[in-house]
Amino acid sequence: MALSFGRKKTQKASEYEVVLNLRGRARQFGKRTFTGLKSSGKQSFMIILVTLVLFLLFTVINTSFASTDNLLAMVKSLVPYAMLGLGVTFVIATGGIDLSIGTVCIAVAVMAGTICRTTTSVTDLLWLTIPLMLIFGLAFGLLNGFLVAKLKLPPFIATLGTMMLSRGISSVLANIVNKMSSAIKYPSTGWFQKVFTNLNGFPIGVVWLIVLTLVCMYVMYKSKVGRYILAIGSNEEATRLSGINVDFYKIVAYAIAGLFAGFAALFYVAANPSLALASGNGMELDAIAGVYIGGTSTTGGIASIVGTIFGALILVVIRQGLNFTLALFDSGISSTFITYAVTGIIVVFAVLMDLMKNKSANKVKLNDSAAKCKARFHTVVEEIRIKQDYLLSDKRLSKEEKKKHCEDLDKQIVELKAVFAEEYVKCKQEDAEASRKFKESQKQAKVAAKESKKEAKAAVKESKRQEKEAAKARRMQEKEAAKAEKQNRE
Repeated sequence: MALSFGRKKTQKASEYEVVLNLRGRARQFGKRTFTGLKSSGKQSFMIILVTLVLFLLFTVINTSFASTDNLLAMVKSLVPYAMLGLGVTFVIATGGIDLSIGTVCIAVAVMAGTICRTTTSVTDLLWLTIPLMLIFGLAFGLLNGFLVAKLKLPPFIATLGTMMLSRGISSVLANIVNKMSSAIKYPSTGWFQKVFTNLNGFPIGVVWLIVLTLVCMYVMYKSKVGRYILAIGSNEEATRLSGINVDFYKIVAYAIAGLFAGFAALFYVAANPSLALASGNGMELDAIAGVYIGGTSTTGGIASIVGTIFGALILVVIRQGLNFTLALFDSGISSTFITYAVTGIIVVFAVLMDLMKNKSANKVKLNDSAAKCKARFHTVVEEIRIKQDYLLSDKRLSKEEKKKHCEDLDKQIVELKAVFAEEYVKCKQEDAEASRKFKESQKQAKVAAKESKKEAKAAVKESKRQEKEAAKARRMQEKEAAKAEKQNRE
């Protein structure tokens, strides 16, 4: 009996003329979430699992790691790095890179603070820092985008120059205002901290991070901008030939990265009102590492916004956990250096996973009829489950009618399972036979290629032998001709 079920259009709520109850909505939401995680969230799931394991491990080693004060400190440290990661995700999705986001973050804070002339006390111009930071960050992002998209500079070189430029600007401004190399100081208390970092003991920065993460997810996955950015990362030339203004959307990607560098500066100065110019060194590398760890492809075309957040989180957990572990054992070793080493290993491992995933995706799959059969089965079963959800939500039916209809649908699923089991075995056998034939054809092709190579080698050898004989014959003829000419002269 052949597997007769096929892919049908799923019935919508309007066709049933009923509204799903809480049970139906919860079941369908859970199914969609599980399907999404299964198809594209494996790496994010692994990151979450590793983060939880590390958190528990560091807590067991030093119970102070799970204290409220430490959790608040971790959140304060997470938000700026996660903001930088969110912005640079758009750049990496195009296949580019932005090395300037860390120094731009500090430069933006210094520039805004210089204009507002802030001191250790709250000033009337403190509110002006918010739009200034976003504007300055956006300006640096637009500059990067112009250099890369319009002047065609390599992203590495363009953003390296911007990184040095922003570092120089912040140093000069701090030196002019403070007559020393330290940066501008921001107020350590007041409404600024309550709005952006600590609202009466609650880490309000997390709320901002969640909101901006949702915005980034919408822009990346639901808007035209995100789709075009991903298309550029997948195949820039094909995207250009399809009529999309590639240069414009590259500039948009870098502008988003600059804007989020401004956001990062905002939350950074709220959590660290005393700035040091050297504090921006390495921030971009941590942010980029979090993006790679989160599952965004190094070659572009694939981006994970949620993965970026968890990538930044795992780095913060490792950094803080090593601090507490080394402090407990009083080793005298700086946790910063060990963090660099561990981060490097994690980044290399994440990039290797990305390369293996791309290699597996590009691999030609000939024997997948069993997988298609399984997918069709799950599709039809889900359609029946959706029908059950709407039947159970229909208040016009009595309990007995709902029970009878559901029993009939359950029987259909049982029958489908029997048909599927039979058809799946056949498909597996077909796949095995196709795989055997493919391997045999590859073996024959290798043998034929070897024979062809052998014949070509023999032909080349014979050709060289004939050339040598022809050259020898020419030399003999030339020698005989020279001898005859000599005899004639005599």
